[in-house]
Amino acid sequence: MDDPRAQRLFGDSTVAPGDLAFSPFRVDRDRIVSSPFFARLAGVTQVISPGGAGLLVHNRLTHSLKVAQVARAIAERIQAGDPGLADKLGGCDPDVVEAAALAHDLGHPPFGHLGERVLDRLARQRLGLRDGFEGNAQSYRIVTSTEIRGQATIGLNLTNAVRAAILKYPWTRHGHPEPHPRFMDPPPRGAAAHAEDPDGGSAKFGAYSTEINDVRAARAPFTDRVADWQQTVEASVMDTADDIAYAIHDLEDVHRVGVLQQGAVATELMAWQRWGASTDLKRAGGAIESLRRSLHRKEGWIADDGAFADAVELVRAELVDGLLAQPFDGSVQSEARVAAFSATWTRRLVDSVELTEQAAIRSGHAQLAVAQWHEVQILKFVQNTFVLARPDLALHQRGQGRLLATLVEALLAWLTDPDEEDRLPRRLRDLVELAEAELPEGTPERIGRARGRAVIDFVAGLTDSQAVGLMDALSGRSRQLWTDTFVL
Repeated sequence: MDDPRAQRLFGDSTVAPGDLAFSPFRVDRDRIVSSPFFARLAGVTQVISPGGAGLLVHNRLTHSLKVAQVARAIAERIQAGDPGLADKLGGCDPDVVEAAALAHDLGHPPFGHLGERVLDRLARQRLGLRDGFEGNAQSYRIVTSTEIRGQATIGLNLTNAVRAAILKYPWTRHGHPEPHPRFMDPPPRGAAAHAEDPDGGSAKFGAYSTEINDVRAARAPFTDRVADWQQTVEASVMDTADDIAYAIHDLEDVHRVGVLQQGAVATELMAWQRWGASTDLKRAGGAIESLRRSLHRKEGWIADDGAFADAVELVRAELVDGLLAQPFDGSVQSEARVAAFSATWTRRLVDSVELTEQAAIRSGHAQLAVAQWHEVQILKFVQNTFVLARPDLALHQRGQGRLLATLVEALLAWLTDPDEEDRLPRRLRDLVELAEAELPEGTPERIGRARGRAVIDFVAGLTDSQAVGLMDALSGRSRQLWTDTFVL
């Protein structure tokens, strides 16, 4: 059809003029929210495992809801400002952006990014799956393939625009688009090969090769509007909202739990403010100086020393001397301080987002203003340095990683046991059939690869507690025969 709205909806399908009066993008949003994969996110780690914190902390579900809230606010601001530019670039519908934000983490496995890394290593090195595992690609696989509606395995049957907006990294690990963006200089953010595996394709990617035809269909309406390796405007808004939510809302958790200590953060920031570029990298202030140098190497399109220094000062004043000045004690006053910090920063960052026609290779068409971009880098630095790098968290995560690796091996052994063929979990059998159907006849090790992908899909679809419960059962530690810990 000639109507670009119809192309954003259904691609090559015929759409009656009256059908455009309703919002199919809201239908997409409702389908996502109604999906069991969305409900599962309530039991999946964001940063701190909910079961181990002892407090109410963000999980992937609450994170997704906040990303959706921020993303919609950005989209509405863009529409109120210069909708003409947004339309020229393919559109920025708030319903599309909200739906994509709700769906963006559907594929994240148990235990957050730790689980993602473990499953990728196992998929490539143990199971021989060239595409490995990637949470964003798994999200796209869910909405297009492994989620079931009606009588067919068609995913959620989402519109082109929403599927395209989910593609934070609109390329596969190896071959699409051609030439592959990992060979660009510089490559788009996430497209570069992993430093430890230069021949392994992009470190981050949005879809597996099995979903490539669907990617092409979803992106077809945006041909000649955005580059084939570039996010759509709606995907860019979702990505920016994800950054904002991570930078702000996850800090709430580590403050509530008490692992983000004012003294350590203050020492680092103030030492750098004193010594600047001459800071000894091995002493206080060295970590943030390393960040400044890294930003100049990787993000020369926007890195600015003045903006960096201003961001350090703002974070010191409002986070260190503000929010962290008093420990969180569960009081009404403590909650009010957290809420005020979150609201102030969210508003500041959302109001700074700009739409640009000529986006940098390592950016999207929707981007934070220079000052706010640097502020987000400093907020993320605080979380990465003073929370994610803690040895006690590493100890916890090593145990979770070993659990996932053992679980994959146990399921693979069960799947390949000829005496157990009739007693396999029904969903695992269905996933094997789906994976086998995706591989062309004559594919080397077709059955083995299908089984491997099915096991990865199965494990990735568990919650944290389901993964623990299933491993307990498979190892003989569980004494419960009938349990709702997991459903087979």
